[in-house]
Amino acid sequence: MKRRLTQASDNDALARLTLALSRLRSAAEVRAFLADLCTPAELEAMADRWKVVPLLLEGVPYREIHDQTQVSVTTIGRVARTLEQGAGGYAAAVRRQRRQAPQKNIPSH
Repeated sequence: MKRRLTQASDNDALARLTLALSRLRSAAEVRAFLADLCTPAELEAMADRWKVVPLLLEGVPYREIHDQTQVSVTTIGRVARTLEQGAGGYAAAVRRQRRQAPQKNIPSH
């Protein structure tokens, strides 16, 4: 089992990780970094969460989102709660994505 770090060291590690992500220059670099950092299951879970964000913002009912995406209703509910009560990261990413033309042909590894 993983040994829990102190709050200060958790915050320091998270700060270093977010700084590393912010310094990447392209979607391809971020994808490669995430592929190295995360397990396939972790990547799938994050992609599933991100997949439902626009549907929730459009007001699509949970069951319909599930039918379209096969993401669990529990996960959809967690994302919805985070959209309402979270730190604002989803909203910031959506705003930024809507302002910029979507990048196509992001290579997969």
